[in-house]
Amino acid sequence: MTILGIPAGELAVLVGAILIAGALTGIFAGLLGIGGAAISVPVMYEVFRVLGVADEVRMQLCVGTALALIAPTSIRSYFAHKAKGAVDDNVLRIWAVPVICGVGIGSVIAYFASPNVFKLLFVGFATLMALKLIFGRESWRIADQLPGTPVIASVGFVIGIISALMGIGGGAYSTLFLTLYGVSIHRAVATSAGVGVLISLPGVVGYMIAGWPQQALMPPLSVGYVSFLAALLFAPVSVLAAPYGARLAHSWSRRKLEIAFAVFLLVVAARFFASLMGWF
Repeated sequence: MTILGIPAGELAVLVGAILIAGALTGIFAGLLGIGGAAISVPVMYEVFRVLGVADEVRMQLCVGTALALIAPTSIRSYFAHKAKGAVDDNVLRIWAVPVICGVGIGSVIAYFASPNVFKLLFVGFATLMALKLIFGRESWRIADQLPGTPVIASVGFVIGIISALMGIGGGAYSTLFLTLYGVSIHRAVATSAGVGVLISLPGVVGYMIAGWPQQALMPPLSVGYVSFLAALLFAPVSVLAAPYGARLAHSWSRRKLEIAFAVFLLVVAARFFASLMGWF
C-alpha cells in the first residue's frame, strides 16, 4: 500500500519522526526561547527528499516552513513566560519595527542565496555563542545595563536579517545580546520568545512570496517556500509542549540553563557543518 507514492510503513515512520520532533520543538521553544528550527529543518529536509522535492528548492522550503512552525510555538512560549512576569516588553517594543524590517530584507536575500549560505551562517554564529556560554565569565559583560535605543534597534535589525536566512526565531542571538548587557538568562530567554513572534509572522509571508515563482516544484499544500502540510503535522504538538519547556526553564539554575543552551548550539553547528562537508 502506498500513499502519495510512498510505502505506508515508510510514511508512518516519517510522520512519527515529525510528531516527535514537533514535541521537542515546543519544549526547546519554552526552555531556551528558540523556535526549534535546528530540529525541524533536518527532519523536514529528509521528508521532502523522500517526497522528491528538487534539491534547488528543498533547503529554502525547509527554512520557510520552519518559520511557519515558529509562529505558534513562539506565541505560546511568549505568553507562558509573560505569565511569570519574566518578559521585558520595553525591549520588544524597541525591536518591533527594526526586527520586522530585517526579516523583510533577509527574505529578499534568501530568494537569491545558495542553500549553503543558510548552513554556513548557523555554523559560525552557533559555535561562537556556544563557546561564550561555556567559557564566558561575568567580566566578559559589555555593561551592566542595556545600551540606548539606537543600539538596541540596530541589533534587532541584524537579528531579523540573520533569522530570516536561517529559519529561526532569533532567540539565540537576542539571548546572547541581552546577557552580554547584564540581563539574567531567565529574563533573556523569556524576552527572546517574543522576538520569535516578531520574526516568524513576517518571515512566513516573505518566504511565501519569494518561493512563488518556483511553485511548480513544491509539494502538495505548499505556498511558495512554505509547506502547510508539514506545518500542520508539527504545529499542534509543538504548541502543546511549549509551556512545559517554559516551566522547566524557571526551575533550572542560571548555569544549568546556560550549559543546556550551549550544548544545543554545538549540536546544531555540528549538524550543519557535516551537511556542508557532504557527509550527510
